[in-house]
Amino acid sequence: MTIAGGTIGGGPRAADAGTWEGSGVATQIWVLALRSLRALVLDPRILVSSLLAPFLMLLVFSQIFAGIANTPQFPAGVGYTDFLVPAIMVNTAMQSAMQTGIGLTQETQNGIIARLRSLPIWPGSILVGRSIAELIRSLLRLVVLLASALLIFGFRPAGGAGGVLAGIGLAALLGWGLGWIFIALTCWLREVELIQNVSGILLFPLMFASNAFVPVEALPRWLQVVAVINPMTHGIDAVRDLTHRGDAGGSAAVAVATALAVAVVAGFTAVKGLERDS
Repeated sequence: MTIAGGTIGGGPRAADAGTWEGSGVATQIWVLALRSLRALVLDPRILVSSLLAPFLMLLVFSQIFAGIANTPQFPAGVGYTDFLVPAIMVNTAMQSAMQTGIGLTQETQNGIIARLRSLPIWPGSILVGRSIAELIRSLLRLVVLLASALLIFGFRPAGGAGGVLAGIGLAALLGWGLGWIFIALTCWLREVELIQNVSGILLFPLMFASNAFVPVEALPRWLQVVAVINPMTHGIDAVRDLTHRGDAGGSAAVAVATALAVAVVAGFTAVKGLERDS
């Protein structure tokens, strides 16, 4: 037995045992993403309510704005449901992204984030893991939305199955990328009610100052200017192109580039906000 050398009976050195620095970043993200997904499974009420929300939105807006299909500015030969569904897809992804921020705020207030921060892990793993979990939930919500649109609302995408699948992927990517804005806000504000209010203020103009529910040409002149620079407009255009034609033009490139740029900048800001108390 050599206490000075750090061994007892030939066992591992105590110093070596104390130098464990945690698992790799990929493993951290995977484990934390599974932890967030497990919470959905353990509380089916959250899952069911999140799946019903897009269906109800499609039901309400398809009835309220159906008359717009008869206006001169509306695209010829396109039914209003076919026009609306891609917008609801993007909105659904954005709603899931907003829930990421709210969920993180709740975990910050109940001490879960503090306990995770006490572990030897990269702080960004907590945020990336949560965002991946919400991305998976977003994909599930989009599948339910598309199934409802096809079976109940008569949605008939001319772009075929390939276009629809690509549209789902693009909508989810757009929601995930822009969703980092809500994560960054969470890491700096850290109040559930404040996050809900600010997120709503941000999401409202993104959706309604766009071509989500009416063509850009039908908007007032000043709002057309806002809609043209709104990243949601380009994302919705790209998803419409995919579902209607099976391909996407420049709008898809703009939407993807914007989502990735926002994810990088807001992700860096979010990690700095999470680290600021350390």
